[in-house]
Amino acid sequence: MHLGLGATVVPHERFTAETAWYERYCERSAADGVEGRLVTMHTFEQPWDTWEMHPHGGELVLCTAGTLALHQESAGVAFSITLETGGAVVNPPGVWHTADVTGQATALFITAGLGTEIRPR
Repeated sequence: MHLGLGATVVPHERFTAETAWYERYCERSAADGVEGRLVTMHTFEQPWDTWEMHPHGGELVLCTAGTLALHQESAGVAFSITLETGGAVVNPPGVWHTADVTGQATALFITAGLGTEIRPR
């Protein structure tokens, strides 16, 4: 879903986390600028194979099931945060992040999605 200006909620295509998905999302929601928010929920069974970064705002990550090891990197400094069910953290604007999962974990993300960048892990 996309939370847009004027308290709108706009459904979008199923989230895939691929670069092309983010490009289509940015095209569809560009009119909301940096104030729009992407809301996704995803279940992971494997570590992420990419890093991502959101330049225009923070991203809330709320673990709703399982355990998720979130890794953040900024200005060459890296650190990790373990989220268990009910735990939350913010990925600050401009901070690269990725995650590892042992078993299965589900998380809800509220993201300043405009301009999201992705790089290989």
